[in-house]
Amino acid sequence: MTDNHQTLALLLFSAFIALTLGITTWVSRRKQGSAEEFYAGGRLFSPMENGFAIAGDYMSAASFLGISGLIALFGYDGLLYSVGFLVAWLVVLLLVAELVRNCGRFTLADVVAARMSERPVRIAAGTSSVTVSVLYLVAQMVGAGSLVALLLGSTGAAAQVWAVIGVGALMVIYVSLGGMRATTWIQIVKAVLLLGGTVTLTVLVLVRFHGDFDQLLRTAADRSGHGAAFLAPGLKYGGDWTARFDFMSLGLALVLGTAGLPHILSRFYTVPTARAARRSVVWSIGLIGGFYLMTIVLGFGAAAIVGPDAVRDSNAAGNTAVPLLALDLGGGADSTGGTVLFAVVAAVAFATILAVVAGITLASSASVAHDLYATLRRKGTTPRSEVAVARIAAVGVGVVAIALGLLARDLNVAFLVGLAFAVAASANLPVLLYSLFWRRFTTRGAVWSVYGGLIPALLLVVLSPVVSGTPASLVPGADFDVFPLQNPGLVSIPLGFLAGWLGTVTSTEAPDEARHAETEVRSLTGAGAV
Repeated sequence: MTDNHQTLALLLFSAFIALTLGITTWVSRRKQGSAEEFYAGGRLFSPMENGFAIAGDYMSAASFLGISGLIALFGYDGLLYSVGFLVAWLVVLLLVAELVRNCGRFTLADVVAARMSERPVRIAAGTSSVTVSVLYLVAQMVGAGSLVALLLGSTGAAAQVWAVIGVGALMVIYVSLGGMRATTWIQIVKAVLLLGGTVTLTVLVLVRFHGDFDQLLRTAADRSGHGAAFLAPGLKYGGDWTARFDFMSLGLALVLGTAGLPHILSRFYTVPTARAARRSVVWSIGLIGGFYLMTIVLGFGAAAIVGPDAVRDSNAAGNTAVPLLALDLGGGADSTGGTVLFAVVAAVAFATILAVVAGITLASSASVAHDLYATLRRKGTTPRSEVAVARIAAVGVGVVAIALGLLARDLNVAFLVGLAFAVAASANLPVLLYSLFWRRFTTRGAVWSVYGGLIPALLLVVLSPVVSGTPASLVPGADFDVFPLQNPGLVSIPLGFLAGWLGTVTSTEAPDEARHAETEVRSLTGAGAV
């Protein structure tokens, strides 16, 4: 990139950072000692505000950078991510949003512990939530590294390291000082910026092809080098039965994983009522649906205008397809329009990363403090000490995410998020659904369900080609990939449900019928909800 690109993009980066730090400072002047204020923003947000914030939480670097890159490289097969992410919201709307808001206070563990023995359930659910959050954070860190490496050109390796460290430091500041209120407003600002940038690029792509989407697809197929195969299933996931099972595994993880993501579930507690939580999801579905439809245009636009070879040369995983597309749409590398559009898109993508990591870090630090610390310590825990622990936990989560982000910096960010979704769907979703809908569910079933999904999911990832066995693996020099699929969801999600059932039917503990009845009434009517 030229000096003009660098200077303008860095100025826009700085402007967004200054704006978000200003929001955080303003919010930090309010009383942040209460758990409700820190974890849930006082439950004062309207459905529209929370809908924008949920959309901001969900439309991550994986969506903006990774999905478009996968479509640019693999055509039709990249569409699975867009479709999967969108369809997942129907599961959230129909099965989760309103019930979770009625049954819990701040975290997933609150819902499960409502009718179980608190200590083992909170430890299991808290551990799972932190694990999923860290995996999701790694994807955002990788996106930040790819973006800044593209911006600074030849100093790519060092730029990636410093970008990851910088994002980690900023997310700790946002969470520790501003809590949920600051995080929510940052998400709202980011959602508006991202949607504005995406709409602009989509319109420019369609104008380039005179509004003819068919011509756009034909041009993308011609430039891909694969011809009609680029627009048909199978380019990435259709080579053999292993690839096809990987395709099914990924789809299952994407559709079911959203309902188990801790940072999405925590957003339902920031509104005053369950009805407001449901309306929030309706708002977010409209915003997210429009966004994912536009990522399809951007992905094929990058293939048609930039070309898969240029995208791959810039970043092997395709994470820089959208910035390169913006550069070309603006008039090329040496044009004023190209410089401005590239800088704006890079700044919006960077804003996306900063906002999403703040929400995920808050959810994970809440699980550490509210579920693990408060449960293990038991006596002497006050809301003020719990919030103090959450702030410290944000630092620890940030350090772990930075380290893993540096290790995984050559992987596609959408693919990394797919792994986080698989773990969420394997460990969190089964225990959540069983707790809400199964009368006989017991404490042993809850604990077995969490660990029965979490441990196999993580173990299968370690034993998969993601970690070893190929040149693109995390440890390319090693070879212990005995599990052939890159995404473990097809195996680990059924194991999570099976473990929950097995733990329940073998338990000597009698199900608490009275507490289940109370939870059922509360979840469906909101009577007694916090």
